[in-house]
Amino acid sequence: MTPTLFSVSYAGLWGQHTLDIESFIRKAAKLGYPAVELMAKRPHLSPLDLDSEKLQRINQCAKENRIQIATVAGYTDFTGGERAPEVPFVEMQIAYIRELARIAQGLEARIVRVFTGYSTAEEECQRDWGRCVLAVRECATLAAGYGVYLGVQNHHDTAISTEAYIEFLNEVDHPNCKAMFDPWVPALQGEDLLVCGKTLASRMVQTTVADYVRLKRWKYMNGLVNYRSLPDMVRAVPMGEGFIDLKSFFRGLQAGGFEGFVAYEMCSPLRGGGSEANLDRTAAASLRQIRSLIEGVKAEG
Repeated sequence: MTPTLFSVSYAGLWGQHTLDIESFIRKAAKLGYPAVELMAKRPHLSPLDLDSEKLQRINQCAKENRIQIATVAGYTDFTGGERAPEVPFVEMQIAYIRELARIAQGLEARIVRVFTGYSTAEEECQRDWGRCVLAVRECATLAAGYGVYLGVQNHHDTAISTEAYIEFLNEVDHPNCKAMFDPWVPALQGEDLLVCGKTLASRMVQTTVADYVRLKRWKYMNGLVNYRSLPDMVRAVPMGEGFIDLKSFFRGLQAGGFEGFVAYEMCSPLRGGGSEANLDRTAAASLRQIRSLIEGVKAEG
C-alpha cells in the first residue's frame, strides 16, 4: 500500500491555506508522502489552464521531488442538469473525463477518479442509476484508450452503500472500471469495515481515507420547552482521533490482498482550522497513522 496525499487538502475550498500544484507536490514530499492525487479543477489541475509546457513542469517537479502522481481526481455528477434537459450535461462530463485521461497519461498517473450522481427524485431512482451506469462505462472505455484506469469513488448518492456499490460496479461490467472505495460513508451507516475492506480489496486501485468526530445537534422547541435531535454534525480530525474503525478496514484490505494507493484528504472543515501549520500537522500525523496501520496489518499477516 502506498500512502498518498490529495491536493484538495491545500485547495482553499473551505477557507484553508491554498497552494498551487507545484508547491503542493513539494509540500507532500517534505511531509514524507511518496505519492499524490491531484484535484482536476481550479485552483489545481483544471484542463482549461493546462498546456504541454505546464504539464511538463508538473511532471518535472514530481520527478525532482521523487513523488509519484497516482491519480487525477475528476468531479462528476451524471444525474445533474435536470432543469435544462436540452443541454448535454452527461456528454460534457464524459468529454471532461476523456481530457483528464489524456492529462493523466501525460503525468504518468495510473487512475482517473469519477463520482456517480446525486439523487434527483425518488421516482427517478432507477433512471438515475441507469444513467450513471452508462456514463461510467463509456468513461472507462475512453480511459482505457489512454492506458489509465477509471476509478469510481462511493461519494455521491447513487450506489453509495457497499451493497449498492458492488451492484453498480457489476452492472458497469467493464475491465477498466475499478473500485476506489472510501470507508467514510459505510462508517456513517454503521457497516462492518472489516467486511467492506475484505470484500472490495481485490477490485480496488485506491482507497481514500480520513477521520471524523460526530457532534450531536439539537433544535429548541419553544412550546415544549425541550429539544429535538437533528442529524449529527461531522467534523474532520487527524486519523486515529475519530470514530471510523480504520484498524478493521485496513485488516480487511490486507486480508483481501489490496496493494494500491491510500489517499489521505482534508476535504471539509478541519479541527484546528485551515492554517498552513494546522494542515501540515494534520497531514503529518495522518501519514504516521497510515504507516502504522499498514505495518500493523503486515505484522498480523
